[in-house]
Amino acid sequence: MHNTNVIQRFSARTLLTASLLTASLLFTSLSNAAAPLKVGYSDWPGWVAWQVAIDKGWFKEAGVDVQFEWFDYVASMDAFAAGKIDGVTVTNGDALVTGAGGAKNTMILLTDYSNGNDMIIAKPGIKTIKDLKGKKIGLETGFVEHLLLLKGLEKAGMKESDVVIVNTKTNETPQALASGDLSAIAAWQPNSGEAMNRVPGSKPIYTSADEPGLIYDVLTVNPASLSSRKADWKKVALVWDKVVAYINDPKTQADAVKIMAARVGVKPEAYLPLLKGTKLLSLADAKKVFVKADGFKSIYGSSKISDDFNVKYGVYKKPMDIQKAIDASLMAK
Repeated sequence: MHNTNVIQRFSARTLLTASLLTASLLFTSLSNAAAPLKVGYSDWPGWVAWQVAIDKGWFKEAGVDVQFEWFDYVASMDAFAAGKIDGVTVTNGDALVTGAGGAKNTMILLTDYSNGNDMIIAKPGIKTIKDLKGKKIGLETGFVEHLLLLKGLEKAGMKESDVVIVNTKTNETPQALASGDLSAIAAWQPNSGEAMNRVPGSKPIYTSADEPGLIYDVLTVNPASLSSRKADWKKVALVWDKVVAYINDPKTQADAVKIMAARVGVKPEAYLPLLKGTKLLSLADAKKVFVKADGFKSIYGSSKISDDFNVKYGVYKKPMDIQKAIDASLMAK
């Protein structure tokens, strides 16, 4: 009888524990399901564009709870790496850098490609890349502007050794060009525009518009979040499609630009040129790029080029698995 009571008590305790555990797991599951997707975004036209959806309430209309958090660019990558947010807007090359740093991430959506906003700005008197032979160029080594310069040199039949690269933080390039010590700088907007304002007569001699697809901008997310909430991420992608249509429509573009300009604290008329240097991609456009091919017309090919660059210049040591770094499933209808 004693043994039977022990068994019964043990069984009751086990059932109670199991019930509490089940309830706890159910509560956790419901809490996770109810938690908003957290996305970090920063000051680049292809990412500021999300503000249109935020202000218009389109995520709520789509039935998905998304919380966008505004960061400086590098800080957004740090927050993602620390697991504080579920997704982040970055270049495809920087998505690889984040992955190499140990943060698991998968590129799921192309927002745009740089179509002129990344520039090689030269002081007056320098008209072409060839004119830079033997001269100093300020740029942040290992960053995408470095890769942009290399492609420009390659097209001009030159090598990196034909110029002198001075490692300069991107946000300090306008002052560096104005100091007179450099013949050119490489920077993205708004830094490139500020450099031209500081040095009258300076101008872009090579830009990302000369190499479309060199710099793709993406939404990359935690693979676990993608796996557990794929339907929600699909809704996010569909909202992005709506954003692109709204910005590109002449009837609504002015309103969109007003929203975007307000996010970064500039006047709409000053923001419009920045938007024109960014080629926003609809889902139909992006689907054409989510093909496994070589070269800049493919996100896989472009990312492979970025990966080779990152390894060569010691950004990280070993090549990344490009196939695992990209998930094209949201592009499928």
